[in-house]
Amino acid sequence: MTTTLADYPASVQEQVARTREVVARLHAELPRWGLVVWTAGNVSQRVVVDPAGPSTRDLLVIKPSGVTYDELTPEAMVVCDLDGALVDGDRSPSSDTAAHAYVYTHMPEIGGVVHTHSTYATAWAARAEPVPCCLTMMADEFGGDIPIGPFALIGDDSIGRGIVETLRESRSPAVLMRNHGPFTIGKDAKAAVKAAVMVEEVARTVHISRQLGEPLPIEQHHVDSLYARYQNVYGQGNVAAATKEEHA
Repeated sequence: MTTTLADYPASVQEQVARTREVVARLHAELPRWGLVVWTAGNVSQRVVVDPAGPSTRDLLVIKPSGVTYDELTPEAMVVCDLDGALVDGDRSPSSDTAAHAYVYTHMPEIGGVVHTHSTYATAWAARAEPVPCCLTMMADEFGGDIPIGPFALIGDDSIGRGIVETLRESRSPAVLMRNHGPFTIGKDAKAAVKAAVMVEEVARTVHISRQLGEPLPIEQHHVDSLYARYQNVYGQGNVAAATKEEHA
């Protein structure tokens, strides 16, 4: 029996409507930052169904396959379950839906996933080379090198498996899937989009640095210190923590 959105409680339907708006708006950030061309790339966000927290019963909102970015209204977004089956929408889901669904199934702490083919990050992926942590920005955002994931074909959960296997062992919210491109994760779709923007920026900067000479890596203890401060103190949401640290 096919499940539709109408089979879910009103509270879930309302959450889906809000998430469609968020995901549609965030898709516009990908061409804005030069991360995609034509219809490539996608953003998704988890919709938690169970009041107790994330589970395999959750849904995801993602763009439809092969639709241009100027057509991506909230109503155009499609809703799938974590088996990748369409729950609501009149278009086929993104070809990367199975990968997104696998991440949500196996990393319940993750609320957003993004995939792009941004030029510099994808160039590193084509060489199967991690981006080395030689910028304080990288230490802040990624906690070290940006890792390479395995080669995997599109269409099933193979890409998702590679993402999960790689990022479970890394502090990085980004993985460069070999011969494919970057996937990023976050607590929500906005955080994953930010990671996608940042991974392209550092991939570009480190590439340019290599034209001048070999970049100098940051020592691991400095990477750890920078990462801890950025993740726990930096920003307006951590004013109390910053004040406490300054007076420690």
